Amino acid sequence: MFEIIFLGTSASAPSAHRGLPAQVIKHDEHRFLLDCGEGTQRQILRSGLGFRKLNRLLITHGHLDHILGIGGLVSTYLRWEAMDRLEIYGGQTALDRIYDLLFKVVIRGVKTPFPIDLIPVAEGLIISENDMTVHAFPVNHRGPDCFGYIFEEKGKRSFLAEKAEVLKIPQGPWRRDLVNGIATKLPDGRTIQPDEVLGDFQAGTKLVIVGDTGETESLVPYCKDADALVIEGTYLQDESDMAHQFAHLTAYEAAVLAEKANTGQLFLTHISRRYREKDVENEARKIFPNTFVARDFDSYMIKRE
Repeated sequence: MFEIIFLGTSASAPSAHRGLPAQVIKHDEHRFLLDCGEGTQRQILRSGLGFRKLNRLLITHGHLDHILGIGGLVSTYLRWEAMDRLEIYGGQTALDRIYDLLFKVVIRGVKTPFPIDLIPVAEGLIISENDMTVHAFPVNHRGPDCFGYIFEEKGKRSFLAEKAEVLKIPQGPWRRDLVNGIATKLPDGRTIQPDEVLGDFQAGTKLVIVGDTGETESLVPYCKDADALVIEGTYLQDESDMAHQFAHLTAYEAAVLAEKANTGQLFLTHISRRYREKDVENEARKIFPNTFVARDFDSYMIKRE
């Protein structure tokens, strides 16, 4: 299960009710900040999340509305927060811009109390933990090195306790080994194979996050069967020409992607001030009913049904 907290949901510039793009993704003890628009550190404080363990930043692309908050956030980290290290993931173009922002402005000539690693992203696995992974995939927006991210729990086979009881498998390391797919020898001398007590394989929860993009066809394979898709819905369909001119999506196009990819839920963000929220939501729901327009500080639990 993942939790996503939207910190900024506006497009290009903040509005009275929406900050610039930023989201926090939580899974057990892991926390990730995805994009960091201007004012993100204040949004983190207002949300009640705090800064603890928020030391991995994933950047979709290098446009200023997605990265300008990194300077202030790092400045705060340097003064107040005890961290082992800060990791910033992104395409090389974005990292070059972030490097200038941090090392030529915010911490110019200053020795940092913890390492700041700028980690270039390419398509494929970028983070692996015991129970989850993060993969990056290419996205077509204005300029090179734009990426989306797939957060996915590692799949597992369920432990069938009723079968274990029939086989008289005691509690303790014998059951633990079987859960981990390891044959075990019981105190009475019998050897039990995992297949005797494990159910069918169950895929883990899949959450896909796309930043700004000008097309959706290339995204279908990456979004396939996701439990939730987070993507921009900047324009309405009657202004699709303008959307394509600036390499953005309409709410309609985002909904078509969600339907094609068989996703569970669709969350639209990067909302333009030119539209009413209900109009954006209604346009998408005509195609994909399980659509929600995210607001700042909305929190959703994402799990596999």
